[in-house]
Amino acid sequence: MAESVALSAMGGCAGTALGAAVAAGYAMSQSWPALFPRLAPLAGVLGTVVVGVAAGPYSAVRASRMPPTDALAAV
Repeated sequence: MAESVALSAMGGCAGTALGAAVAAGYAMSQSWPALFPRLAPLAGVLGTVVVGVAAGPYSAVRASRMPPTDALAAV
């Protein structure tokens, strides 16, 4: 569970940073000010954490029901 939350949080941070950089670059190319709502980065990261919390138990339960040899063969 902790792994899925950590991975989703890191992905959310990276995606939020990339999205903000692309949006700021486009705004600057159009001579617009690059303004973002204060809660937008937080909402982006929290959204990915919620998905990680929702998807983490599914994969953990699925892996716990498989024999280790089958789990390794599935990779």
